[in-house]
Amino acid sequence: MSLVINETDLYFEKAVQLAQEFAKDAVERDKAGGTPIRQLNMLRESGLLNLLIPKQYGGEGQPWSAVLRIVREFAKVDASLAHLYGYHFIAVGSPHWHGSPKQKEYYYTESAKNNWFWGNSVNAMSRSLFGKRDGDRYILNGKRPFSSGAPGSDYLIISWEDDQTFELIYGAIPTNRQGVTVHEDWDGIGQKQTGSGTVSFGDVIVEKEEILDTNYHKHTAFSTISPSFSQSVLLNVFIGSALGAIEEASKYTTTTSRAWITSGVEKASEDPSILRQYGEFWVEVQGAVSLADRAWVQLDRAWEKEFDLTEEERGETAVLVAAANVLAGKVALDVTSRIFDVMGARSATTKYGFDRFWRNVRTHTLHNPAEYKLRNVGRWVLTKEYPTPGYYS
Repeated sequence: MSLVINETDLYFEKAVQLAQEFAKDAVERDKAGGTPIRQLNMLRESGLLNLLIPKQYGGEGQPWSAVLRIVREFAKVDASLAHLYGYHFIAVGSPHWHGSPKQKEYYYTESAKNNWFWGNSVNAMSRSLFGKRDGDRYILNGKRPFSSGAPGSDYLIISWEDDQTFELIYGAIPTNRQGVTVHEDWDGIGQKQTGSGTVSFGDVIVEKEEILDTNYHKHTAFSTISPSFSQSVLLNVFIGSALGAIEEASKYTTTTSRAWITSGVEKASEDPSILRQYGEFWVEVQGAVSLADRAWVQLDRAWEKEFDLTEEERGETAVLVAAANVLAGKVALDVTSRIFDVMGARSATTKYGFDRFWRNVRTHTLHNPAEYKLRNVGRWVLTKEYPTPGYYS
């Protein structure tokens, strides 16, 4: 009898081993901030940066669900690295969504061959980076905030506005391009090693072939679905953070916590109140996991259909992902803040770093507010109107 091993499981096992390494100094790195250079190099060496790239371009040809499963696993121990890993694929996939077939082939092939790690500097809401036409190329001046993954990256996906037409334009350039300065000025309360600070551009040249040619797929549903993939990265960071918080808290409760003096039990792990709360945590998280798993099945279908994706299918995906994101964020905020109730007063010290789970989730949930996703879902419930394609929907 032969044993069939799922290829995706092999990649996941490699990710589990990496997560175990990341966990060894996760608390210390969270306190220090900065760029996790050693960990990024471990990702490069693992081959997992090429997971999504199609096999014909030298990648591993795995589905988005494989990426998101690893994001969730990393987030159990280090939400910053989970974020960086997931957003790497949003960036490396941008020429696929927004570029010409030739650009898609070039960037996939070169990224796989050179094991590039991608960051981004595309925050279009800032309206702070402008490009001046210079023949077939652009010269950029300005800056972009929230440039996650820029420090330590090999390549950047960037966006700017034409200084005459104000059209939003995308491009892909090496991070070490002359005139590009990556500022390590990110000081969020959470996601401290995501490098989500500022990138400034001083007379940066973007050549014609580096400007993503959106005309090829401009009016297709697939070209507007990338926000659903971004939201899915985040929702799996939320779920992984909640699962990691429960795991860390349970270790502490069973080994270190003391029973309350009037509880009537000898061990904290025997306290009915604590047992009930752990039960609540688990039930909440499993609900979020179930919806998130449904969402990544839908995303796999959308990715596979590519430019044959219909507007209706795009809308169905957007609604499901938005719902999963809202639930995951709500559950993760609740669980990561309440773990202290089941661990006790001594757990609320900086040496343990248990607060990092909540800080990471809180930071991320603010960047893509649940309120507006709920409105989109609610509109669909009442009118069957799908979310209007946009930067966050």
